[in-house]
Amino acid sequence: MSDKTFTKEGLIQELQKIRGQGWIETTRPLNDGNVGNLLEDLLGIDENNLPIPNATEWELKTQRKASNSLLTLFHMEPSPRALKFVPKILLPHYGWTHQDAGINYTINEKSFRQTIRAGVYSNRGFSIRVNKAEQKIEVHFDPTKVDLSIQGDWLTSIRTSGKLELDPAPYWGFNDFFHKLGSKLHNCFYVTAIEKKENGKNFFKYEDILMLKDLSLDKTIDALEAGLIYIDFDARTGHNHGTKFRIHPKNMINLYTTHQIY
Repeated sequence: MSDKTFTKEGLIQELQKIRGQGWIETTRPLNDGNVGNLLEDLLGIDENNLPIPNATEWELKTQRKASNSLLTLFHMEPSPRALKFVPKILLPHYGWTHQDAGINYTINEKSFRQTIRAGVYSNRGFSIRVNKAEQKIEVHFDPTKVDLSIQGDWLTSIRTSGKLELDPAPYWGFNDFFHKLGSKLHNCFYVTAIEKKENGKNFFKYEDILMLKDLSLDKTIDALEAGLIYIDFDARTGHNHGTKFRIHPKNMINLYTTHQIY
């Protein structure tokens, strides 16, 4: 199956044909990736977790139509990478006691989970700054933005540790960011599906087909600055689950020069 390739027009035709089949049974266990796994099976292409397009020159992104979940664009750890910023600085100095510390983990288990974007501060005072002068996407911490009614004790611990200033600040260079995004999503088809369960069987019906073409650096930076792209940290003492760039699917069109609905 891995040798199968598509032209753009051929892929559109195949997706429309699959949509025309209506309800299609899936025999895979239901999970977040099941919509995409079934579509890849129907197209006859191998599942591909590598950072290269999985349908020749086109990446396929899928989601349940009723889902409000953010769509993951890619994983990328911040610079300076030599510092291993998340596990070595953010987690030990700005983390907090994990909710399962002393239960599923040791009593000293810490957590650093934050979903942040530009223009808005989290209740722990973290945000994103788009630094066009230095061509950087920077993580910013402002202790005056901490919600004291919720995170007052945590801020006290940060103040006690002398870490009120995040210096150096973790960042992603524009070029690195755009290269990573473009390697996966320079051209993209976003397909939604609805689901149902009938007589103990699970079915998907593919509906919307959106073509997104020619990823734009300027548009992407504008989307970051407008707070349309989120950065998601998910680390605990025992494991860093990786730093993700994410977006609401409806905002994907803001990253591209051309889009079309089929």
